Amino acid sequence: MEKRSADSTVKGVSTGTTILAATFDGGVVIGSDSRASIGGDYVSSKTINKVIQVHDQIFCCMAGSLADAQAVIKTARFHLSFHSVQMESPPLVIAAASVLRELCYKNKEELQAGFITAGWDSKKGAQVYVVSLGGMLVPQQVTIGGSGSTYIYGYVDAKYKPDMSREECLQFATNALALAMGRDNVSGGVAHLVVITETGAEHVVVPGNKLPRFHDE
Repeated sequence: MEKRSADSTVKGVSTGTTILAATFDGGVVIGSDSRASIGGDYVSSKTINKVIQVHDQIFCCMAGSLADAQAVIKTARFHLSFHSVQMESPPLVIAAASVLRELCYKNKEELQAGFITAGWDSKKGAQVYVVSLGGMLVPQQVTIGGSGSTYIYGYVDAKYKPDMSREECLQFATNALALAMGRDNVSGGVAHLVVITETGAEHVVVPGNKLPRFHDE
């Protein structure tokens, strides 16, 4: 039987193929493709939903190790639920992002998990925050991540406008995911999108055969 050397490593399942979030006039869109990868070149799952609800109007996209990210989200959900009961009101988006940041930072030596957090609250409206693998928290109007993001920075820079309508932003996010899936070998499947506004959250799933096609595909 083959023996592993002492310094050999086992690569875990990663969730960071293509994830994004963008604010528009009155809300925010957060989305991802549906694949998970191992080692950056092997697709381990074609049906994962990386857009996770952490509270009524707050969602996040996972990046990094799938097991680590799921453990952090489970703990964050408990903290936010308890916080909501204490405050007798829904948590702020910044509070949710801060809980994720604290969990990532305090366990940065053991965990490899990062998040895009997006949502709407009565204090600041639509917001997007990036929580890095090491626990840094950065507010953004639009952000992309994962291996597929390297192919769409130009598109995002050229096409994103902060005052877009809901329909324009949803089409922007759908196009960005479709472009990343067309280029990145481990991005693909369906597009999972959530539109979050003052009135609530709406889930939108775009099947692979319904995604926009571009001239080079």
